[in-house]
Amino acid sequence: MQHAQRNTSSKMLSYPHEVFLEVARQLSFTKASQTLFVTQSAVSKQVKALEEHYKTGLFERLGNTVKLTPAGELLYQKLLLARQLQHELHRDMAALSEAFSPQVHMVIGASTTISLYVIPPVLSAYLSKFPNTQLTLKNRNSENILKALLDHEIDLGIIEGIHKVSNVTYTPLLTDEVVAVCSARNPFRQKELLAKDLLRVPVALREVGSGTLAVLEEALAEKGIKLTDLPVKVRLGGTEALKNFVRVDTCLAFLPRQAVTKELAAGELVEVPVHDLNLVRHFDFVQRKGTENNLPYKTFVQFAQRYYR
Repeated sequence: MQHAQRNTSSKMLSYPHEVFLEVARQLSFTKASQTLFVTQSAVSKQVKALEEHYKTGLFERLGNTVKLTPAGELLYQKLLLARQLQHELHRDMAALSEAFSPQVHMVIGASTTISLYVIPPVLSAYLSKFPNTQLTLKNRNSENILKALLDHEIDLGIIEGIHKVSNVTYTPLLTDEVVAVCSARNPFRQKELLAKDLLRVPVALREVGSGTLAVLEEALAEKGIKLTDLPVKVRLGGTEALKNFVRVDTCLAFLPRQAVTKELAAGELVEVPVHDLNLVRHFDFVQRKGTENNLPYKTFVQFAQRYYR
């Protein structure tokens, strides 16, 4: 009992308000119950208690979906400010008192390559410094991370080489190179190519929405070549699937250098230079405009930037 009290005593927001925030963020009682690890009836009960307290409805129920009423929208915006103040207070208090370390929950979304090869060491170092952080990492392709951000499923995303969206802020993390690779048994392994040569080389590509694919598409467009012009043998979802396929096939594949470092060193894959293609991509943090200074996400962004500097 004492432990539970210690966790809740550092929170400004009551439990019903925390539950309301999650339903408002997801616009779904079902999704909120899943992320809060409670039953849907428990979520409904907490929201009903708030509606009785404020003597007004906070959500309009529309079949399987919900939307905020004007009162619900007001409460949501004020609670977001209160949560930000809570994070700031916790940060400043922790700086004055080492014994004070309240629990923080972060939901981050990252594209496949970043989730597998870039962010794990950062998370480990961050959790060592901030042990009271409870962290959830969602792994999707870049396009779906942007969608999750705009749908308020996550508050911070890390994506790669994708077209800019106007209501999102982009903060650079690091740059990486996409390289053409093939198996050690491939006849192209000793060749050096130009972009036009790709019109006659069988290729395996990532799925639509992949940041790696977007970088390749952009580089080819500069040479007047479309992806549809290439002899595409297969499209595979995920970096690991593509890497495992090309290891046993005769296709050429375009993969992040970060993802194939070990295989290149071991000789399982061979890099095939394509001299006139600029395949550099950028990994960026993405946040909804207006949330850039929100803690603890701002702290995490700065920590990750320092880690890779």
